Amino acid sequence: MFLTISTTGSPERPATDLGFLLHKHPGKAQSFSTSHGTAHVFYPEATAERCTAGLLLEVDPVALVRRGQGKGRGGTPDAALAQYVNDRPYAASSLLAVALSGVFRSALAGQCTARPELTDEVRPLRIEIPALPARGGADLVHRLFGPLGWESVTATPVPLDETFPGWGDSRYVRLVLEGELRLSDALRGLYVLLPVLDDAKHYWIASDEVDKLLRAGEGWLAEHPESGLITSRYLARHKRLTQNALERLELVRLAEADGSEVEEIDNAVDESRDTEEKPVPLAARRREAILAALRDAGAARVLDLGCGQGQLVQALLADPAYTEIVGVDVSVRALNVAAKRLRLERMGERQSSRVRLTQGSLAYTDKRLVGYDAAVLSEVIEHLDPERLPALEYAVFGSARPRTVLVTTPNVEYNVRWETLPAGHVRHGDHRFEWTRAEFRAWAGQVASRHGYTVAYVPVGDDDPEVGPPTQMAVFTQATGTQATGTRTTDTLATGTRTTDTPKEGEAA
Repeated sequence: MFLTISTTGSPERPATDLGFLLHKHPGKAQSFSTSHGTAHVFYPEATAERCTAGLLLEVDPVALVRRGQGKGRGGTPDAALAQYVNDRPYAASSLLAVALSGVFRSALAGQCTARPELTDEVRPLRIEIPALPARGGADLVHRLFGPLGWESVTATPVPLDETFPGWGDSRYVRLVLEGELRLSDALRGLYVLLPVLDDAKHYWIASDEVDKLLRAGEGWLAEHPESGLITSRYLARHKRLTQNALERLELVRLAEADGSEVEEIDNAVDESRDTEEKPVPLAARRREAILAALRDAGAARVLDLGCGQGQLVQALLADPAYTEIVGVDVSVRALNVAAKRLRLERMGERQSSRVRLTQGSLAYTDKRLVGYDAAVLSEVIEHLDPERLPALEYAVFGSARPRTVLVTTPNVEYNVRWETLPAGHVRHGDHRFEWTRAEFRAWAGQVASRHGYTVAYVPVGDDDPEVGPPTQMAVFTQATGTQATGTRTTDTLATGTRTTDTPKEGEAA
């Protein structure tokens, strides 16, 4: 197996800095023992303008057979003679990935003791692998490596026999990757994707492989469009391990987004703010506004309707003032992720008695949801088709009838402030609509008047004088003691100005 890593440079930024990054001197040829043979590192060229490092792995076929016959759980070909006749010594596979990890361990981890400033440098790189098994063909190679930032991904199929072109192509390709990346990012991508393309491992797959995958995939795997396929193949299609890895990747996405479905937008920096401090993500500010409104309402028993992966439930659990918290979501997978986030299996009896996760649809009435102090619908209504909103309205305001209802939704007018959001696009692909402030208030006012609530509006995030806040929140409170009069009042909250609409006399449900 053979792999080369090349870079270019100049007298001011010599290409031979590659030697520092790889921790291998360009003037030497070095050999390293592996469990299945010997890895050799050498430099065919090393000048200030261009430097190439080669990794040659000589596989001992006898050692390969003695150490498990060259296959792991769900591994290599299962023909009777596979241990004697196979491509393991010649084609890039998990054998090369393991050698890469062992020989270039520091480079893969992004460490350079001699020149630490080099590790974060983006360099022009060219990586070439002459023989790479690609179960899925050149198209899959592009789908896997393309999202990693390479400017050029060339996967040239290797013919079965050049003498007889009619026989077609083999499952091998000659891979050339070119682009400007950090070396550690390039190596971590190779470490994961070589066995994925081969769709085999030469060793037994155990639970620690999940940790290896997540370490090597940090910063890119969670958002990779083929993360499911990569995870399944890397873990040799072991169902339990794959599920565990996918759930942990989901938690990574959530941690990066801090509870937001649109991290890229929520964390966008408002350039009009003259500050060097990292802005608080909109998702965090939304939770803070919700928690403040719940405290103002004196709620102790709270429903999180459309709880998703449990970020708000987790925040509520941290406050002992909330004695009962119920998370409801239509997605069983989201509830499983929420349970893992909350660590329900390890939670003490006293704490676990305060929280419950349940599957249910907000389009149907549910007697289990009746009698609570407050209900929260955070970024939920925009995921429903408009014609289904009346069903949700009745299920929440007409049937469950909590004393307080909090509804947050994006303010579409603010979308022009997101530089990363193309004009005319909604913030998330699943949004069925996004309302202006006037549209949201019209809907909320009608809901309040039909079901006997007053409603107040609270801006969430910076309240732009032209387009309003990024998120708008309606605080519904049951009208008790007297009939509505149709008056309008305003008062100021810590989070901004609140306007209250009271339903007209005779319109309360």
